[in-house]
Amino acid sequence: MLNRRVILGALAMTAGAATARAAEPAMPVGGPGPKNLITDVPGLKVGQSQDMKVRTGVTVILPDQPAVCAVDVRGGGPATRETDALRQENLVQTVDAIVLSGGSVYGLSAADSVVEWLGAHDRGYQGLPMPGVPKSPIVPTACLYDLANRGDKAWGQNPPYRALAAKALDGVGDSFALGTNGAGTGAGSGGLKGGLGSASVVTPDGVSVGAIVAVNSMGSTVAPGSKKFWAGPWEMGKEFGGLGPVDVRATPDDWLRALMAARPRANTTIACVATDVSLTREELQRVAIMAQDGMSRAIRPIHSPFDGDLVFAMSTGKREVSGPFPRQFVVARIGALAADTLTRAIARGVYEATAFPNDQEKAWRDL
Repeated sequence: MLNRRVILGALAMTAGAATARAAEPAMPVGGPGPKNLITDVPGLKVGQSQDMKVRTGVTVILPDQPAVCAVDVRGGGPATRETDALRQENLVQTVDAIVLSGGSVYGLSAADSVVEWLGAHDRGYQGLPMPGVPKSPIVPTACLYDLANRGDKAWGQNPPYRALAAKALDGVGDSFALGTNGAGTGAGSGGLKGGLGSASVVTPDGVSVGAIVAVNSMGSTVAPGSKKFWAGPWEMGKEFGGLGPVDVRATPDDWLRALMAARPRANTTIACVATDVSLTREELQRVAIMAQDGMSRAIRPIHSPFDGDLVFAMSTGKREVSGPFPRQFVVARIGALAADTLTRAIARGVYEATAFPNDQEKAWRDL
Protein backbone atom coordinates (compact mmCIF):
# COMPACT_ATOMS: atom_id res chain seq x y z
CA MET A 1 0.00 0.00 0.00
CA LEU A 2 1.29 3.47 -0.84
CA ASN A 3 2.22 5.48 2.24
CA ARG A 4 1.58 9.21 2.67
CA ARG A 5 5.04 10.24 1.48
CA VAL A 6 4.64 8.23 -1.74
CA ILE A 7 1.20 9.74 -2.34
CA LEU A 8 2.48 13.27 -1.75
CA GLY A 9 5.35 12.55 -4.12
CA ALA A 10 2.91 11.37 -6.76
CA LEU A 11 0.84 14.52 -6.36
CA ALA A 12 3.94 16.62 -6.89
CA MET A 13 4.87 14.49 -9.89
CA THR A 14 1.59 15.23 -11.63
CA ALA A 15 2.35 18.93 -11.59
CA GLY A 16 5.98 18.48 -12.56
CA ALA A 17 7.23 19.66 -9.13
CA ALA A 18 10.88 18.92 -8.40
CA THR A 19 10.70 17.08 -5.05
CA ALA A 20 8.37 16.42 -2.15
CA ARG A 21 9.26 17.93 1.20
CA ALA A 22 11.26 15.78 3.56
CA ALA A 23 8.70 16.27 6.32
CA GLU A 24 5.26 14.73 6.07
CA PRO A 25 2.73 17.59 6.10
CA ALA A 26 -1.01 17.10 6.22
CA MET A 27 -2.52 15.93 2.94
CA PRO A 28 -3.03 19.06 0.80
CA VAL A 29 -6.56 20.10 -0.12
CA GLY A 30 -7.57 21.75 -3.39
CA GLY A 31 -10.48 24.05 -4.07
CA PRO A 32 -12.61 25.46 -6.88
CA GLY A 33 -10.92 27.40 -9.66
CA PRO A 34 -11.40 31.18 -9.99
CA LYS A 35 -14.78 30.83 -11.74
CA ASN A 36 -15.79 27.36 -10.49
CA LEU A 37 -16.54 26.47 -14.10
CA ILE A 38 -15.10 23.98 -16.57
CA THR A 39 -13.34 26.93 -18.24
CA ASP A 40 -10.95 27.02 -15.27
CA VAL A 41 -9.21 24.21 -17.18
CA PRO A 42 -6.64 26.03 -19.34
CA GLY A 43 -7.42 25.80 -23.05
CA LEU A 44 -11.22 25.58 -22.85
CA LYS A 45 -14.02 28.02 -23.63
CA VAL A 46 -17.80 27.61 -23.60
CA GLY A 47 -20.61 29.29 -25.53
CA GLN A 48 -24.33 28.75 -25.20
CA SER A 49 -27.72 30.09 -26.17
CA GLN A 50 -31.34 29.33 -25.44
CA ASP A 51 -34.86 29.94 -26.67
CA MET A 52 -37.26 30.47 -23.77
CA LYS A 53 -40.33 30.20 -25.98
CA VAL A 54 -39.26 26.80 -27.27
CA ARG A 55 -37.75 25.91 -23.84
CA THR A 56 -34.54 24.48 -25.19
CA GLY A 57 -30.91 25.43 -25.76
CA VAL A 58 -27.40 24.51 -26.87
CA THR A 59 -24.01 24.50 -25.13
CA VAL A 60 -20.71 24.27 -27.04
CA ILE A 61 -17.41 23.30 -25.38
CA LEU A 62 -14.61 24.67 -27.54
CA PRO A 63 -10.93 23.80 -26.94
CA ASP A 64 -8.30 26.23 -28.17
CA GLN A 65 -6.58 23.35 -29.95
CA PRO A 66 -7.74 19.85 -30.92
CA ALA A 67 -8.23 17.92 -27.68
CA VAL A 68 -7.95 14.21 -26.96
CA CYS A 69 -11.38 12.89 -25.99
CA ALA A 70 -13.25 9.74 -24.94
CA VAL A 71 -16.86 8.94 -24.05
CA ASP A 72 -18.69 6.54 -21.76
CA VAL A 73 -22.41 5.87 -22.35
CA ARG A 74 -24.47 4.29 -19.56
CA GLY A 75 -28.08 5.29 -20.18
CA GLY A 76 -30.52 3.17 -22.14
CA GLY A 77 -31.74 5.85 -24.58
CA PRO A 78 -28.84 8.00 -25.87
CA ALA A 79 -29.13 10.55 -28.67
CA THR A 80 -25.62 11.05 -30.04
CA ARG A 81 -23.49 11.98 -33.03
CA GLU A 82 -19.90 10.92 -33.80
CA THR A 83 -19.40 9.04 -30.53
CA ASP A 84 -18.18 6.08 -32.61
CA ALA A 85 -15.32 8.30 -33.77
CA LEU A 86 -14.08 8.25 -30.16
CA ARG A 87 -13.51 4.51 -30.08
CA GLN A 88 -9.91 3.66 -29.28
CA GLU A 89 -9.27 1.72 -32.50
CA ASN A 90 -10.48 4.48 -34.81
CA LEU A 91 -8.38 6.97 -36.74
CA VAL A 92 -8.79 10.44 -35.25
CA GLN A 93 -7.65 10.85 -31.65
CA THR A 94 -8.79 14.44 -31.08
CA VAL A 95 -11.95 16.51 -31.27
CA ASP A 96 -12.47 20.12 -32.29
CA ALA A 97 -15.56 20.76 -30.14
CA ILE A 98 -18.20 19.03 -28.03
CA VAL A 99 -21.89 19.93 -28.27
CA LEU A 100 -24.50 19.37 -25.57
CA SER A 101 -28.03 20.16 -26.72
CA GLY A 102 -31.70 19.89 -25.98
CA GLY A 103 -34.11 18.67 -28.63
CA SER A 104 -33.40 14.93 -28.67
CA VAL A 105 -32.80 13.84 -32.28
CA TYR A 106 -33.61 17.33 -33.57
CA GLY A 107 -30.84 18.78 -31.41
CA LEU A 108 -28.21 16.75 -33.25
CA SER A 109 -28.40 19.34 -36.03
CA ALA A 110 -26.71 21.84 -33.67
CA ALA A 111 -23.42 20.18 -34.61
CA ASP A 112 -23.87 21.25 -38.22
CA SER A 113 -23.39 24.91 -37.35
CA VAL A 114 -20.36 24.10 -35.21
CA VAL A 115 -18.79 22.04 -38.00
CA GLU A 116 -19.38 24.87 -40.47
CA TRP A 117 -17.90 27.47 -38.11
CA LEU A 118 -14.82 25.35 -37.43
CA GLY A 119 -14.32 24.63 -41.12
CA ALA A 120 -14.55 28.34 -41.94
CA HIS A 121 -11.80 28.91 -39.33
CA ASP A 122 -9.59 26.23 -40.94
CA ARG A 123 -9.98 23.84 -38.02
CA GLY A 124 -10.49 20.11 -38.27
CA TYR A 125 -8.84 16.86 -39.28
CA GLN A 126 -6.92 16.56 -42.53
CA GLY A 127 -4.64 13.64 -43.27
CA LEU A 128 -2.74 15.10 -46.24
CA PRO A 129 -3.30 18.82 -46.91
CA MET A 130 -4.58 19.30 -50.43
CA PRO A 131 -5.47 22.55 -52.19
CA GLY A 132 -9.20 23.15 -52.27
CA VAL A 133 -10.00 20.27 -49.88
CA PRO A 134 -11.55 21.50 -46.61
CA LYS A 135 -10.67 20.07 -43.23
CA SER A 136 -13.16 17.82 -41.43
CA PRO A 137 -14.03 19.11 -37.95
CA ILE A 138 -14.75 16.38 -35.39
CA VAL A 139 -17.69 17.43 -33.19
CA PRO A 140 -19.16 14.67 -31.01
CA THR A 141 -22.63 15.64 -29.79
CA ALA A 142 -25.11 14.46 -27.17
CA CYS A 143 -28.71 15.58 -26.75
CA LEU A 144 -31.28 15.38 -23.97
CA TYR A 145 -35.02 15.01 -24.34
CA ASP A 146 -36.95 18.24 -23.68
CA LEU A 147 -39.66 17.87 -26.34
CA ALA A 148 -42.55 17.45 -23.87
CA ASN A 149 -41.86 20.43 -21.57
CA ARG A 150 -44.73 22.59 -22.90
CA GLY A 151 -42.46 24.77 -25.01
CA ASP A 152 -43.47 25.74 -28.54
CA LYS A 153 -42.16 22.87 -30.67
CA ALA A 154 -44.24 23.68 -33.77
CA TRP A 155 -41.11 24.33 -35.81
CA GLY A 156 -42.09 22.34 -38.89
CA GLN A 157 -39.00 21.75 -40.99
CA ASN A 158 -36.95 24.41 -39.23
CA PRO A 159 -35.86 23.22 -35.77
CA PRO A 160 -33.95 25.99 -33.96
CA TYR A 161 -30.79 24.10 -33.11
CA ARG A 162 -28.52 25.18 -35.97
CA ALA A 163 -29.35 28.82 -35.22
CA LEU A 164 -28.91 28.30 -31.47
CA ALA A 165 -25.48 26.74 -32.01
CA ALA A 166 -24.39 29.60 -34.27
CA LYS A 167 -25.47 32.08 -31.59
CA ALA A 168 -23.63 30.05 -28.94
CA LEU A 169 -20.42 30.32 -30.95
CA ASP A 170 -20.82 34.09 -31.13
CA GLY A 171 -20.68 34.20 -27.32
CA VAL A 172 -17.84 31.77 -26.63
CA GLY A 173 -15.73 32.75 -23.62
CA ASP A 174 -14.59 31.72 -20.16
CA SER A 175 -17.80 32.74 -18.34
CA PHE A 176 -21.31 31.38 -18.80
CA ALA A 177 -24.57 31.16 -16.86
CA LEU A 178 -25.82 28.08 -15.01
CA GLY A 179 -29.33 26.79 -14.35
CA THR A 180 -32.00 27.48 -16.96
CA ASN A 181 -29.50 28.20 -19.70
CA GLY A 182 -27.85 26.45 -22.64
CA ALA A 183 -28.50 22.74 -22.97
CA GLY A 184 -30.16 22.72 -19.54
CA THR A 185 -32.85 25.26 -20.45
CA GLY A 186 -35.70 22.79 -20.90
CA ALA A 187 -34.42 20.08 -18.56
CA GLY A 188 -36.20 18.48 -15.62
CA SER A 189 -34.86 16.40 -12.76
CA GLY A 190 -36.91 14.00 -10.67
CA GLY A 191 -39.94 16.28 -10.55
CA LEU A 192 -37.92 19.48 -10.14
CA LYS A 193 -36.57 21.89 -12.76
CA GLY A 194 -33.27 20.60 -14.09
CA GLY A 195 -30.56 22.78 -15.57
CA LEU A 196 -26.99 23.37 -16.66
CA GLY A 197 -24.31 22.94 -14.00
CA SER A 198 -20.55 23.31 -13.90
CA ALA A 199 -17.77 23.12 -11.34
CA SER A 200 -13.99 22.93 -11.15
CA VAL A 201 -11.17 22.02 -8.82
CA VAL A 202 -7.53 23.11 -8.82
CA THR A 203 -5.20 21.00 -6.71
CA PRO A 204 -2.36 22.43 -4.58
CA ASP A 205 0.12 21.22 -7.20
CA GLY A 206 -1.76 23.01 -9.98
CA VAL A 207 -3.76 20.27 -11.71
CA SER A 208 -7.09 21.52 -13.10
CA VAL A 209 -10.23 19.41 -13.53
CA GLY A 210 -13.64 20.73 -14.56
CA ALA A 211 -17.11 19.45 -15.38
CA ILE A 212 -20.16 20.73 -17.23
CA VAL A 213 -23.50 18.92 -17.25
CA ALA A 214 -27.08 19.28 -18.43
CA VAL A 215 -29.21 17.60 -15.75
CA ASN A 216 -32.37 16.07 -17.22
CA SER A 217 -32.71 12.99 -15.03
CA MET A 218 -35.55 10.66 -14.20
CA GLY A 219 -33.99 10.33 -10.75
CA SER A 220 -33.86 13.02 -8.09
CA THR A 221 -30.90 15.09 -6.92
CA VAL A 222 -32.44 15.68 -3.48
CA ALA A 223 -33.43 13.32 -0.67
CA PRO A 224 -37.16 12.56 -0.33
CA GLY A 225 -39.00 15.19 1.70
CA SER A 226 -35.88 17.34 1.87
CA LYS A 227 -34.04 20.17 0.14
CA LYS A 228 -30.70 18.52 0.81
CA PHE A 229 -28.75 17.34 -2.19
CA TRP A 230 -27.41 13.80 -2.37
CA ALA A 231 -24.20 15.55 -3.47
CA GLY A 232 -23.93 17.35 -0.11
CA PRO A 233 -20.74 15.61 1.14
CA TRP A 234 -18.82 16.87 -1.91
CA GLU A 235 -19.94 20.52 -1.73
CA MET A 236 -17.22 23.18 -1.59
CA GLY A 237 -18.26 26.24 0.38
CA LYS A 238 -21.91 27.03 -0.26
CA GLU A 239 -21.89 26.47 -4.01
CA PHE A 240 -25.30 24.78 -3.88
CA GLY A 241 -26.82 26.14 -0.70
CA GLY A 242 -24.49 24.94 2.04
CA LEU A 243 -27.12 22.66 3.61
CA GLY A 244 -24.62 19.93 4.35
CA PRO A 245 -24.84 16.16 3.83
CA VAL A 246 -28.14 14.32 3.72
CA ASP A 247 -29.22 13.25 7.22
CA VAL A 248 -32.06 10.93 6.19
CA ARG A 249 -32.07 7.30 5.18
CA ALA A 250 -32.80 6.18 1.64
CA THR A 251 -35.48 3.51 1.72
CA PRO A 252 -36.24 0.97 -1.01
CA ASP A 253 -38.50 2.24 -3.78
CA ASP A 254 -38.86 5.75 -2.34
CA TRP A 255 -38.18 7.02 -5.89
CA LEU A 256 -41.09 5.17 -7.51
CA ARG A 257 -43.02 8.40 -8.09
CA ALA A 258 -40.32 9.44 -10.54
CA LEU A 259 -40.51 6.03 -12.22
CA MET A 260 -44.27 6.22 -12.65
CA ALA A 261 -43.85 9.55 -14.46
CA ALA A 262 -40.99 8.32 -16.66
CA ARG A 263 -41.30 8.09 -20.44
CA PRO A 264 -38.99 6.08 -22.72
CA ARG A 265 -36.11 8.25 -24.01
CA ALA A 266 -37.58 11.21 -22.08
CA ASN A 267 -34.61 11.81 -19.80
CA THR A 268 -30.85 12.13 -20.08
CA THR A 269 -28.00 13.64 -18.10
CA ILE A 270 -25.18 14.58 -20.47
CA ALA A 271 -21.80 15.81 -19.29
CA CYS A 272 -18.23 16.61 -20.19
CA VAL A 273 -15.29 16.46 -17.78
CA ALA A 274 -11.93 17.96 -18.67
CA THR A 275 -8.39 18.25 -17.38
CA ASP A 276 -5.23 20.06 -18.42
CA VAL A 277 -3.14 16.94 -17.73
CA SER A 278 -1.96 15.31 -20.95
CA LEU A 279 -3.66 11.89 -21.22
CA THR A 280 -4.17 9.41 -24.05
CA ARG A 281 -7.61 8.44 -25.32
CA GLU A 282 -7.31 5.07 -23.56
CA GLU A 283 -6.53 6.84 -20.29
CA LEU A 284 -9.38 9.29 -20.81
CA GLN A 285 -11.73 6.35 -21.36
CA ARG A 286 -10.99 5.27 -17.79
CA VAL A 287 -11.51 8.84 -16.59
CA ALA A 288 -14.92 8.94 -18.29
CA ILE A 289 -15.89 5.64 -16.68
CA MET A 290 -14.82 6.87 -13.25
CA ALA A 291 -16.59 10.20 -13.76
CA GLN A 292 -19.90 8.35 -14.21
CA ASP A 293 -19.73 7.70 -10.46
CA GLY A 294 -20.32 11.43 -10.03
CA MET A 295 -23.79 10.90 -11.50
CA SER A 296 -24.40 7.95 -9.18
CA ARG A 297 -23.57 10.05 -6.13
CA ALA A 298 -25.72 13.00 -7.16
CA ILE A 299 -28.81 11.39 -8.76
CA ARG A 300 -31.00 8.54 -7.51
CA PRO A 301 -31.71 6.41 -9.52
CA ILE A 302 -29.43 6.85 -12.53
CA HIS A 303 -28.58 5.01 -15.78
CA SER A 304 -32.13 3.67 -16.14
CA PRO A 305 -33.70 2.38 -19.38
CA PHE A 306 -35.39 5.80 -19.66
CA ASP A 307 -32.14 7.81 -19.51
CA GLY A 308 -29.47 8.39 -22.15
CA ASP A 309 -26.71 9.32 -19.70
CA LEU A 310 -23.18 9.80 -20.95
CA VAL A 311 -19.91 11.49 -20.04
CA PHE A 312 -17.30 12.89 -22.43
CA ALA A 313 -13.76 13.17 -21.02
CA MET A 314 -11.34 15.66 -22.57
CA SER A 315 -7.69 16.63 -22.12
CA THR A 316 -6.31 19.97 -23.29
CA GLY A 317 -2.78 18.60 -22.81
CA LYS A 318 -1.38 21.76 -21.20
CA ARG A 319 0.37 19.88 -18.39
CA GLU A 320 2.72 16.97 -19.06
CA VAL A 321 3.07 14.01 -16.73
CA SER A 322 6.59 13.39 -15.48
CA GLY A 323 8.35 11.59 -12.64
CA PRO A 324 8.96 8.05 -11.41
CA PHE A 325 5.39 7.13 -10.47
CA PRO A 326 3.10 4.99 -12.67
CA ARG A 327 0.83 6.82 -15.07
CA GLN A 328 -2.00 4.67 -13.77
CA PHE A 329 -1.80 6.61 -10.52
CA VAL A 330 -2.27 9.86 -12.42
CA VAL A 331 -5.25 8.43 -14.32
CA ALA A 332 -6.84 7.23 -11.08
CA ARG A 333 -6.34 10.63 -9.50
CA ILE A 334 -7.84 12.54 -12.44
CA GLY A 335 -10.76 10.11 -12.61
CA ALA A 336 -11.50 10.57 -8.91
CA LEU A 337 -11.31 14.35 -9.20
CA ALA A 338 -13.57 14.24 -12.26
CA ALA A 339 -16.20 12.18 -10.42
CA ASP A 340 -16.16 14.54 -7.43
CA THR A 341 -16.37 17.61 -9.66
CA LEU A 342 -19.23 16.19 -11.74
CA THR A 343 -21.12 15.41 -8.52
CA ARG A 344 -20.89 19.08 -7.54
CA ALA A 345 -21.76 20.31 -11.03
CA ILE A 346 -24.99 18.28 -11.07
CA ALA A 347 -26.18 19.80 -7.81
CA ARG A 348 -25.23 23.29 -9.00
CA GLY A 349 -27.31 22.81 -12.16
CA VAL A 350 -30.46 22.06 -10.19
CA TYR A 351 -29.66 24.64 -7.49
CA GLU A 352 -29.30 27.45 -10.05
CA ALA A 353 -32.35 26.50 -12.15
CA THR A 354 -35.45 28.67 -12.30
CA ALA A 355 -38.93 27.43 -13.21
CA PHE A 356 -40.87 28.59 -16.22
CA PRO A 357 -43.90 30.80 -15.46
CA ASN A 358 -47.09 28.90 -14.56
CA ASP A 359 -45.29 25.58 -14.85
CA GLN A 360 -46.11 22.54 -12.71
CA GLU A 361 -42.42 21.71 -12.37
CA LYS A 362 -41.01 23.66 -9.42
CA ALA A 363 -37.44 24.81 -9.10
CA TRP A 364 -35.33 23.75 -6.11
CA ARG A 365 -35.49 27.32 -4.84
CA ASP A 366 -39.31 27.08 -4.71
CA LEU A 367 -39.37 24.10 -2.32
